[in-house]
Amino acid sequence: MSDGDTITIADAELKRYRVRLAGIDAPERRQAYGKASKKYLASQLVGKSVLVDWHKADRYGRLVGKVSIDSSDVGLGQVKAGMAWHYKQYANEQSSDDQMAYAAAEVGARRARIGLWKGPEPIPPWEFRH
Repeated sequence: MSDGDTITIADAELKRYRVRLAGIDAPERRQAYGKASKKYLASQLVGKSVLVDWHKADRYGRLVGKVSIDSSDVGLGQVKAGMAWHYKQYANEQSSDDQMAYAAAEVGARRARIGLWKGPEPIPPWEFRH
């Protein structure tokens, strides 16, 4: 795991793949909540089998897709826990149901002031990177 929105998985032949969770953007490692986001994601995935429904490879060669454990959406879980933003810039790549669920999850986390929403005004990672 490199951060709260990118994982490395292995298939049955032990071939490794880097996967970017679609629909979210988590804090960078050097950013507030970056380590917490990564740790939370790891706690959800370690030792579990995942299903990746990917739709493209990004410019870094990572697969981009929806990651599920027992039909539970891992990216949505990150947003609900206040460990990531709904990445609205790429929302058009999500189904309309996922767009609504992720947007509602972010609103819920903000209102509950959990995770990265505990602080006054968290800086989105796309702004932090620039």
